[in-house]
Amino acid sequence: MSTKAWKLRYQKRKETVAKYAEVRKRLKKEKNYLELSMLPRDASPTRVANRCELTGRRRGYYRKFRMSRLMLRQLALEGKIPGLKKASW
Repeated sequence: MSTKAWKLRYQKRKETVAKYAEVRKRLKKEKNYLELSMLPRDASPTRVANRCELTGRRRGYYRKFRMSRLMLRQLALEGKIPGLKKASW
């Protein structure tokens, strides 16, 4: 499980990307790569990696549920995700 610091860093990166989105778009359109490179590193959308909403885990992330495979399985087995159940055949 990731620490609280990872979750906070993730939130901060998302806010920074949103803050500089218009500026980045304008600079890219103008092809002004010098000023684009002077923006904060975290302003790039590629720096934001999807993380589980519950644990902050980065790997095994399901976009549809916005959580990691471990939490998805746990909540599904507890019956907390409607319409989702463990497969058996």
